[in-house]
Amino acid sequence: MSPRIFVVDDDRAVRFVLAEALRDAGFAVQAFDSADAALDALGRGQRADLVFTDVRMPGTDGLGFLEALRQRDADLPVVVMSAYTDVATTAGAFRGGARDYLPKPFDLDAPVQLARDLLKGREASAAGKAKGLEMPAAQEPEGPPQLVGGSAPMRELFRAIGRYAQLPLAVLVTGETGTGKELVARALHAESPRASRPFVALNTAAIPAELLESELFGHEAGAFTGATKRHIGRFEQADGGTLFLDEIGDMPAGLQTRLLRVLAEGEFFRVGGRELIRVDVRVIAATHQDLAARVREGRFREDLLHRLDVLRISLPPLRERREDIPLLAARFVNEAVQAMGLGARRLATAAVERLQQHAFPGNVRELRNLCFRLVALAAGERIPAAAVDAALRDSGAAGIASGGVAGDGDARDAAWRQGLEAAVQARFAAGEQGFAETLRAAFDETLLATALAHHRGHRQRAAEQLGIGRNTVARKLGPGRRGRKPG
Repeated sequence: MSPRIFVVDDDRAVRFVLAEALRDAGFAVQAFDSADAALDALGRGQRADLVFTDVRMPGTDGLGFLEALRQRDADLPVVVMSAYTDVATTAGAFRGGARDYLPKPFDLDAPVQLARDLLKGREASAAGKAKGLEMPAAQEPEGPPQLVGGSAPMRELFRAIGRYAQLPLAVLVTGETGTGKELVARALHAESPRASRPFVALNTAAIPAELLESELFGHEAGAFTGATKRHIGRFEQADGGTLFLDEIGDMPAGLQTRLLRVLAEGEFFRVGGRELIRVDVRVIAATHQDLAARVREGRFREDLLHRLDVLRISLPPLRERREDIPLLAARFVNEAVQAMGLGARRLATAAVERLQQHAFPGNVRELRNLCFRLVALAAGERIPAAAVDAALRDSGAAGIASGGVAGDGDARDAAWRQGLEAAVQARFAAGEQGFAETLRAAFDETLLATALAHHRGHRQRAAEQLGIGRNTVARKLGPGRRGRKPG
C-alpha cells in the first residue's frame, strides 16, 4: 500500500502543484483547502502517513492543526509550510512537533525528498517504539526576540534557529561584525527548553586577559590583589541556562584549555578555590574570524573548535540580503522615533533605494545607526534621498554596492583603496598565487604599527581608538614589536 500524504493549503495553485509532484513521485495524495476539512477526513477514518500544511489559513491555522494532529497521533510527521517566515512561526512549528519547516517559495524537489526521508524515518520510529524506545516531549518556552527579514538567507536562518533551539548542543554562530550574532543567540535561548533560565552574555575580546578567567569562572576572596570577596563567574550565573561567548576567537590559549574542560566535564574551580563547581550550561559561541585558519596558525585549539562547532549558524552580510533593507530601515526609523519622542518619520522611496545601493560594511548595526542619525537630523516627516547621501558622506561611508570605492566625501579612504586596488592588479598581472593573506598581514601590520606610533607605544590607547582588544594588537604585531606597557 502506497504511503498516503495529506496536502493542506488554502492556496489552490500551491495545493495543486505540490500534490501533483508528490503523486508523480509515487505517493497517494489527498489535498484539502483547510485544516478543518483535513481533520474532518481523519475523523471519518481516513489515513495519513505524512502531512504538509500551510500556516496561515482560514479557520484552524497551521499551528492549531499541528496541535490537533499531535493529540491524534504524536508520531505523525508534519511539515509546516509558509511564505511568512519568522523566528516565532518557525520555532513554534518545531516546538509544536513539526518534523521540518519548508519556506515558500520552494523547489518541488525539496518536498518530494522530505517526504521520502520522513516516511522512511516513520518506519524506523515505529520499529524503535516496538522495542520500547521513546522520544522526549518538547517543552514550551517563551517568545523569541525579534529578527527581521524575508530574504532566502533569512528564511534559512529562521529554519535553523527553530530546529537547533530544541537541541541541547553547542552552537557556533559565525558572521561579520554587526550581522546580529547575539540576537541569534538570544533567539536560540528564548525558543529552547532553557528559556526560563538565565541567558548570560560575555564578549571575550572586551575583557583584559588577566581578568577574563575570573569573569568566566569566578574567584574566591583573597585569590589575588583586589579580590576582597567571592565573585560568581558567568558559568555559575548561567547554570541551567545559556552562556553566550562572543568573539571566542580572541580567547587566550590558557583559557581555551580551561573552557575545553568545562565543556567536556561540566565542572571547574573558581580562581583561588578548592570547591569543585558543577554546572549545566548550553554554550553558544560567536566569532567573525575563521577559526579553522586560526587552528592552522596555532592560535586556537582544534579540540575546542570541535566542542564548540557541533551545530553552526552562518549569518549573511547585509549586502547579500539587500531585499531586507527596506523592512529593516522602516523598523529602525520607527524605533528611533519612539526613542527620541518625535513625530512620525518615513523614508522616501528614493532614500530606501540609496540605502539598498550601499555596501554596509558594518551590516545591520551600521544601518540602525544610520537610521537613528537620519531621524535625529530630519527637518520634516519625509526623509529624502539627499539626507541619506549627506549622512553617508558625514560618516565616511559613501561607498555604494559591494566592493564600491568611497565617494568624494572621504578622499582619505579613496586614496588607500586605490592603492590597494593597484597592488592587487599588479599581483594579478604578475601571475602571483595565494597573495590574499600576505596583503591582509601587511594591512594589519601597517594599521597597528601606525596606531602604536601615534600613541607612542601605548597598546591600550591604540586598541581603544581602533576598537579592538589590546591582546589583539600585541598578537598581530608579534614578539619584539609590542610597544610599551601602559604606565
